[in-house]
Amino acid sequence: MSMSTQDIADLAREIRLQILHTIKGAGMGHIGGDFSVTDILATLFGAVLKVDPKNPNKADRDRLILSKGHAAVALYSTLALRGFFPVEDLKTFAQPLSKLNGHPNRNKVPGVESNTGPLGHGFPIAVGAAIGAQLAKNGSRSFVIMGDGELQEGSNWEAAMFAGHRKLTNLIAVVDRNGFQQGSPTSKTNELDPLDKKFESFGWEVVVLDGHDYAALLKAFTDPQSKPRVVIAQTTKGKGVDFMEGKAEWHHKVPSAEQYEAALLQIGKQ
Repeated sequence: MSMSTQDIADLAREIRLQILHTIKGAGMGHIGGDFSVTDILATLFGAVLKVDPKNPNKADRDRLILSKGHAAVALYSTLALRGFFPVEDLKTFAQPLSKLNGHPNRNKVPGVESNTGPLGHGFPIAVGAAIGAQLAKNGSRSFVIMGDGELQEGSNWEAAMFAGHRKLTNLIAVVDRNGFQQGSPTSKTNELDPLDKKFESFGWEVVVLDGHDYAALLKAFTDPQSKPRVVIAQTTKGKGVDFMEGKAEWHHKVPSAEQYEAALLQIGKQ
């Protein structure tokens, strides 16, 4: 299943195209946060996770929990392109009775490990999964992707404290640090810095990197661990489309016909 960094880049481009098609077709979605997390998902599903699309519930699989569940279209697009379900199903996103809801549902979508949407839930679930794998001694690893605004939820810090106490070397948390939440920069809402020192104080290894650098992501996801690891991924909201990048309004804005065509051209040239 392993891919080169160029293969991962190609997968990321296809994921962004599917995100764009899906959100434009549905007339809803969270395209800014979808694009900021795309390279992380492409790296994990392309070259890191021990998962089998034909047997998605295998007991010793790795588990990826997208705690920032509003970025569901990024996860759906990744899963579809990796063979968990047909790409054609993406056209049903957010339609009545579709299995592809606005937030992921593990009871309906192969490859989804947990229902998420209410922020602050995914991290504790990932810690529980890591403890379960530790007890089972099956070699499974647990990954969780959180938004930076999500770290305002206290449940995350309870989970961080407990994971550090248990020295969960099979757990990696990723912070998609695009600097924005729904309406404004996180720095104006509730400052997170020094984020690295906060995790270190709970007994975590900390890696700060460019969240769009595939080689750096691969290294952070595969290097040996002596503690739980947090990857603080510095990302760009709306990454890949210049008029979306770093703009709070693209948290849940839908592109017009002209913007859709312009975005297609930009993503296609990457």
